[in-house]
Amino acid sequence: MAALAKVVARQRAEMDRMRDQAAMSAVVERAKGALMALTGCSPDAAGEELLQRAKAGNRTVLEECWITLGGLVPPLHHTSRPSHEEPDPVPAGTGDPPSDHHPMSGLPAAGDTSEADDAAGSAHASATLGRLGEALVRVGTPQDLARCLLEHLAPEVAADAVMLFRCLPAGGLELVGHAGIDDTLAVQWRQVPPLSGIAALEALRAREPRWLEDLAADRERYLLIGDPPERWRSRAWLPVPAAGDTADVCIGVLRAHGGPFTPAARHLLRAVARLCAGRLRAFGTGQEHAAGAVQAVFDALPGAAVLLTPLHAPTGEVEDYRVDAATAQAVDGVGRTGRELVGRRILECFPEMAGEELWQGCLHTLATGEPYEGRSFVHQEVVAGTAEPPTYAVRASRLGGGLIVTWIREDSSGRQEQRLADVQRLGNLGWASWNPVTDEVGWSPQVFAILDRDPAHGPVRLADLPGLALPEDVPPLARAVRELLRAGRPFDVPFRIRAADGIRHLRLVAEAERDTDGTPVEVHGFVQDLTAQRSAELALVESEQAVLTQHGVLHAERTLAARLQHALLPLPTRPVRLAGLRVEVAYLPAQSGIHVGGDWFSAIELPEGDALFVVGDVAGHGIDAVATMAQLRFTAKGMVITGSSLTGALARLNTLLLHSRDSHGTATMVLTRYHPDQRRLVWAQAGHPPPLLLRDGEVRYLGRPGGMLLGASSAPFFEEAEVRLEPGDRLLLYTDGLVERPEEGIDRGLERLAAAVVAHPVDHPGSLRLLLASVLEGERRDDVCVVDIRVPAEPE
Repeated sequence: MAALAKVVARQRAEMDRMRDQAAMSAVVERAKGALMALTGCSPDAAGEELLQRAKAGNRTVLEECWITLGGLVPPLHHTSRPSHEEPDPVPAGTGDPPSDHHPMSGLPAAGDTSEADDAAGSAHASATLGRLGEALVRVGTPQDLARCLLEHLAPEVAADAVMLFRCLPAGGLELVGHAGIDDTLAVQWRQVPPLSGIAALEALRAREPRWLEDLAADRERYLLIGDPPERWRSRAWLPVPAAGDTADVCIGVLRAHGGPFTPAARHLLRAVARLCAGRLRAFGTGQEHAAGAVQAVFDALPGAAVLLTPLHAPTGEVEDYRVDAATAQAVDGVGRTGRELVGRRILECFPEMAGEELWQGCLHTLATGEPYEGRSFVHQEVVAGTAEPPTYAVRASRLGGGLIVTWIREDSSGRQEQRLADVQRLGNLGWASWNPVTDEVGWSPQVFAILDRDPAHGPVRLADLPGLALPEDVPPLARAVRELLRAGRPFDVPFRIRAADGIRHLRLVAEAERDTDGTPVEVHGFVQDLTAQRSAELALVESEQAVLTQHGVLHAERTLAARLQHALLPLPTRPVRLAGLRVEVAYLPAQSGIHVGGDWFSAIELPEGDALFVVGDVAGHGIDAVATMAQLRFTAKGMVITGSSLTGALARLNTLLLHSRDSHGTATMVLTRYHPDQRRLVWAQAGHPPPLLLRDGEVRYLGRPGGMLLGASSAPFFEEAEVRLEPGDRLLLYTDGLVERPEEGIDRGLERLAAAVVAHPVDHPGSLRLLLASVLEGERRDDVCVVDIRVPAEPE
């Protein structure tokens, strides 16, 4: 037997060698075909081009073939960059030097001498890439690729784990391969939504690597993989180039070793990413996602099952099968289960199948499509260190060009009972059966617990079961039981019982088996405890009612405040003439939230012929803000009309606000008085943005005189300033809702307003609406009030 085993081992090694040689030849021929399709050259010219490229880049021919299959874009003859052109700038945040490479290549092109010389000088890195290129021939799945990369990168860059993410059409990521991480972490990161702070997504979008070498800083910027994240103190995420300037697969290299990647390590990793492009392209996106979806289905299936793809010998005969998917219960002779079997040969996992009836049955099913039902067979297993020879019943069915093989352990009744008990426990249900003919009753222990009944008292007959329910639930349950016993009609009825811990909400489902005359002879069903679900439903209903009530109150308050605001702050429908000026007013309420703000304005002509313009903003929203707005608006007008100065009016308004009902309320304001005989504008402000003046196509903000927020101090200080207006001038008074945005400073908003005023100088009715539309983009979170004052170019 030992001698026979050595012979088999030698034959298998020779077969593997020949298979690898054939695979390498296939890769070379595919690369030559790609170049021929792109350039129309002959096979000999394509082969010579591959040799020249490999020599120029200090790579093996196999490496060059993988790179060519990954890009499929470079021409046969490279053209160097003219000497007068400057190199491309370094992309922000990558830390990588500029290059003249093919986009995202990570390797020098055939015409790049500087980096080619560097690569030639690194014999060790070249040897690593050469070994990896040969190993890629034996890689059949992305999972195999991850294992292969970890095996070759661990000694070179101290890699401890490798992850492969593919970009999904919706924008997120899918984990398609991993090595060095446990299955629990892989399941947690299997699907990644398109969030910010994901380094792999950033690398794919920027098409440049991301080097995470400072754990403290990286934790602030990125969502780090690992539990805890300190498990890997440095990481690299490298996009794999595809056809054109694109990338949809990212390789992650995770290291327990901290600190930066050396330049040699960065160069090697970028070269590895380029080298893997051809292998990933050979997998095919559709096939990749299909394989992942199939394995996800197998993960959810009970029992032992595998999906097999036949592997043909050169003669066309099936010499083996590859496991493409497996359930968690599938186990081979050495204890590998589920996903550990994926990618392996069936004769490697189950060598006893060769030459047996099962093998011939699978071949027959593959050829004819007829399902195969095999006789019981013995499969040796090792359980707790002891060999066990259980027997299995096997079935094979054809699926496309492959086979689905399932097998059931025939001596697993105890295991099935345990699973039934687990289902009852997890579902909080129990099974029950009644025999109307013999009055035999059988309950599982879970039914006694659900019905809060002592098992010593025994089960209850089906006809007596309604007596356990609350009185108001007895009639429907009794009626359902009578219909089932009389006509065999199944039922699904909710009812309640009174238990030691309170009222329980239960569900009884039952159906009858009938004899040839239609008489029920056995009833079986289950009882389920739905108390937790019902409690959650009631809490949800109460929460929804509370939300609706609160929404109604808020809606009523907003309606009242809006009506009050409209009554106190009527808006003119067209521009008005005041003291020789044309004045247009706009008020835009906030679009978000349900509150009404306290923005307001006044534009009146005083008895002596002057004009008063006021714009103010009361802090807060709702009825209180509207009431304060009305108080300030009318008081300010009254004070100025009765002869008060602008600063005096502001000081009295400050005192009024301090002694109002809301002593903590504040407001901002601009008071202006225009003297038409001298075209002189006197103004004062209390913590408000300055007016904007447009003159002869140029804009500037008026210098603010001293003034502080109303309601902020009992001893305020206010000053006046003045400006002389010229024919054709335009002056804007506004509230901060026009220039403030949550994500930026007010200076940026002031610049945006000034630019918009210069861009919309047209002087006609309605021009203010166009100006506001250009300044206000998106949703408004605050009210906007604007007073647009224009001095006629010609005296009227």
